[in-house]
Amino acid sequence: GSEMCIRDRYVIEKVGVFTPKAKDIDELNTGEIGFITTGIKVLSETKVGDTICDASKPPVNALPGFKPSKPVVFCGLFPVDSSEYQKLKDGLAKLKLNDASFSYEPESSSALGLGFRCGFLGLLHLEIITERLEREFDVNLITTTPGVIYKVHKIKGEIIDLQNPSNMPNPSIIEKIEEPWIKSTIITPDEYLGSIIKICQDKRGIQTNLSYSGKRAVLSYDLPLNEVVFDFNDKLKSISSGYASFDYEISGYREGDLVKLGILVNAEPVDALAMIIHKDFAQTTGRQVCEKLKDLIPRHNFMIPVQAAIGGKIVARESIKGFKKDVLTKIHGGGATDRKRKLLEKQKKGKARSKQFGKVEIPQEAFIGVLKISKE
Repeated sequence: GSEMCIRDRYVIEKVGVFTPKAKDIDELNTGEIGFITTGIKVLSETKVGDTICDASKPPVNALPGFKPSKPVVFCGLFPVDSSEYQKLKDGLAKLKLNDASFSYEPESSSALGLGFRCGFLGLLHLEIITERLEREFDVNLITTTPGVIYKVHKIKGEIIDLQNPSNMPNPSIIEKIEEPWIKSTIITPDEYLGSIIKICQDKRGIQTNLSYSGKRAVLSYDLPLNEVVFDFNDKLKSISSGYASFDYEISGYREGDLVKLGILVNAEPVDALAMIIHKDFAQTTGRQVCEKLKDLIPRHNFMIPVQAAIGGKIVARESIKGFKKDVLTKIHGGGATDRKRKLLEKQKKGKARSKQFGKVEIPQEAFIGVLKISKE
């Protein structure tokens, strides 16, 4: 336990024990089990493992052994229909009441509107919460790519916890970035061993042990959490026909060669599509995202470049062609090349202007499509 500081003071209205019915008694002593009734209005002020003591003579240390559960995986939740924002907010508040390991804070994105940045214990937890929000509170959701908390060390010695890729500071002031790693144990029938080792290698894993119990291989791997949170479990299950089991615990932070991959549409960065990714995978992923967006964003009347950038460097580009209106049909007769040229020049100017002021509408499917890429 750490140094004790009294966080909140409350008057205890009554104490009692369960016998099995609740029964009021005069006093409860140290080590006895019972209940107390106080005037606490906000549930988040009580945490599992708090030490309750007499405010006039507090003990020096809180009782040891309790750690609050910290969210590990983060993603943005946005309502598909912006009018459901309040509904989503109420839903999150209700879920938070009976789930202390879940956290959320408001977030706004230029592409997706208003929503929340939410923290979960893992992917299963994320799925359960989003499922419950959709079923119990009837909200249609878009979730951004799940990510983890990175520790960004700035050159001046300051360390920041980064969970949203769009808040990443300028690379020139970053000394190093650390990412969370996990120790994982995979148990699998040995005929799937080769392909499972291959996925772990692809995910930058480091093998620490391999042993057999009977016909089953027990594999120990150190893996970056960032690589696992997305689709690792799905891949593992499909490769092993559902036989492999996967268990992990968080082991700590290690330095990684990580970059922020930004996506620009018509030279505007789209914050909802930014991701933090390992340098080796950044270029390929950037190319895939651009190709996908090219298919998903509808054509406008001007050309739209879709680019992937790492820092200030563009690593991939696709162009969405603009519609072209034929301005020359109304000129009759041959040889009027000068008039043709003038008309084309005029059209070009108009296009340049519409490109400068034109807003590109990115449909919802585009975001969902991009999230699916990394899954494929």
